[in-house]
Amino acid sequence: MSNSRILNCSKLIENYYICITKKIAGFTQRTGVKGDTVYFSVKIEGENLCGAKGILDELTDYKPWPDSERYVQCFKVINIEYCEPFNLNILREYGGKYWGPKYLFRSQAIKENDAIQRLKKEFKANKRDTLYIWSNEEEYDDTNINDDEEIKSPIDEKLEIMGTFQTIKFKNETDSVWGLEPLVNEHFYEIFEHFNKNNTVLIPQNRLFITKGVKIDEYNINGIKSIPDALLVSYDKDNLDTPIKINIIEYECYGENKVRTKQKFDYLNGAIIPQLIRFASTFSIVTDNRIREKTIEEWVEKIIDYINGDEELTLKKIEWMKDLHNNIKETQIDRMLDKELKRSFERNIKIILIIDELTMEQKETIKNVIASFKLSNVNGKNNSIDFSAYIIRLEQRIGILNKDASFALSFQE
Repeated sequence: MSNSRILNCSKLIENYYICITKKIAGFTQRTGVKGDTVYFSVKIEGENLCGAKGILDELTDYKPWPDSERYVQCFKVINIEYCEPFNLNILREYGGKYWGPKYLFRSQAIKENDAIQRLKKEFKANKRDTLYIWSNEEEYDDTNINDDEEIKSPIDEKLEIMGTFQTIKFKNETDSVWGLEPLVNEHFYEIFEHFNKNNTVLIPQNRLFITKGVKIDEYNINGIKSIPDALLVSYDKDNLDTPIKINIIEYECYGENKVRTKQKFDYLNGAIIPQLIRFASTFSIVTDNRIREKTIEEWVEKIIDYINGDEELTLKKIEWMKDLHNNIKETQIDRMLDKELKRSFERNIKIILIIDELTMEQKETIKNVIASFKLSNVNGKNNSIDFSAYIIRLEQRIGILNKDASFALSFQE
């Protein structure tokens, strides 16, 4: 059974508009469930107002907000509807004095059916065809929210702790038992739920794809060839320009051998960042066109061969292409996939770093460097290679009663 919940953007009116216009909902904890009805609210002149609602669809890694780091769970939103903004204090009748924390804090599911029905009734009575835009929105676009104005936790809320864990080190990147790469590859879709298995193809072959080794004087990068650890091909029909995205995955691990600050610093700047730059430069328009096209041709051919060598992936490929092109013939599927893959290499690439330790400052530095490598423009707009980083930790459960070792993988974006 689906829930109803309020996604409160507080005073961040820019985030409110982004949620609705981009059809995306972001939660600061793992709260949402596909199929839930979400009412979008924003705080204007001290009042929490609702002006739109929608239905949560698939999980996504798309985070278009300026403060994207806050959101640990994001959904696409379908069936968006609009209304004249109405004041959510109507819920005081059902939640009492602490209705705000009860219904707005962390978008918890609304449990009272009377409150849900009241929201439906109020929304229907104020329904309109377009999104309401506040004419003097700059007055309310306050990204520096005073902590005193934040909605506090409900006074009767209590966190349920399932256990206690201690972070331990991976042995290294590749160890078959204690290595970061094999463990993440084995549990990839359990860790990264926003990468839907039906809409992605993971190619965990760390010797399959080779770059041409472009020399970049600006970053003092030599022309050594480089090889990513994995490739993730993702499909999103809603992206009309490039429904297929190429995600180049690089695993890195300080592990047990690099524990000192200087060791980590030297490795990050001397090995990890140059490796990521090589990936970005290979497909950027700054690279010689012949080198870039040759690399794309080779990678596309290897992707298609890998897919065609697996029955499950072949069926997935057929489903994607028929979803994109209703009247496509079986004999045209590989040719169309070839075309879509080449377009994605030209316009829609993300580099993903999966590592056991990374600071926010380091992540931002790498992201800015990668963003300097441009792809072909889309609809006349500048287009850069995207970047994401995930910190993966190995956790061991602790406690006197725990006789058998019990482990978990945690991640932070």
